[in-house]
Amino acid sequence: MNRPSDSQQPVSRQQQEDSAVKTLPPSYRTLYLILYNAISALLWSVVLGRVLLITAIHGHRYVFAGVGEWTKWTQTLAALEVVHAGIGLVRAPLLTTLMQVASRFLLVWLIGHNFPSTVSTSPAYTTMLLAWSVTEVIRYSYFAVNLAYGGVPAFMTWLRYNTFFVLYPLGISSECWLVWASREAGISKFGEVWGWFVYAVLAVYVPGAYVLFSHMMVQRRKVLRSAREKKDI
Repeated sequence: MNRPSDSQQPVSRQQQEDSAVKTLPPSYRTLYLILYNAISALLWSVVLGRVLLITAIHGHRYVFAGVGEWTKWTQTLAALEVVHAGIGLVRAPLLTTLMQVASRFLLVWLIGHNFPSTVSTSPAYTTMLLAWSVTEVIRYSYFAVNLAYGGVPAFMTWLRYNTFFVLYPLGISSECWLVWASREAGISKFGEVWGWFVYAVLAVYVPGAYVLFSHMMVQRRKVLRSAREKKDI
């Protein structure tokens, strides 16, 4: 699943005054978020580049071996976003951020880490990483530029609030397929409880995906409406 569109936007001045995070001056908070987003964009661009290169040269079966470990730790860094939302450093909704990060951890740690042979043979792993990496390169670049310059070029706004129509379904369907594909290997390793775990995860994915997609649609309407109002001034 993909994170909410406002997940790395700093809180407003009033929110900063009301927040428990008062030890760090606003300028330092902004600098930290710029660095965090820039580094994250760079890390995910490496994932994207490796996936494209490995797939083109060797095929999808070599993607996990070539980029799986890098992706696992790149995604692990995103645990900081739950902290950011929890302490009020950004104005992201904590629940949706936690849902997204948890779903990613499920894929890279619980499934990818435990069942590498299942993941490596499935083209869904490649399509999942393509959806994740393109989404994250756009998202983190958008926030880094916005925080650094107080605005973003129109093409970045278009990418941020339109590509999710394709990338979200691609990523979520790939994730669901990998969860399902882990069923037999999981039962062999952990027993029948894994089969029930798979059913439970897939049952949660549908409403979870709806919540995240709906949130993104709300953010899209806000941003596009604001852009139209500025253009009319």
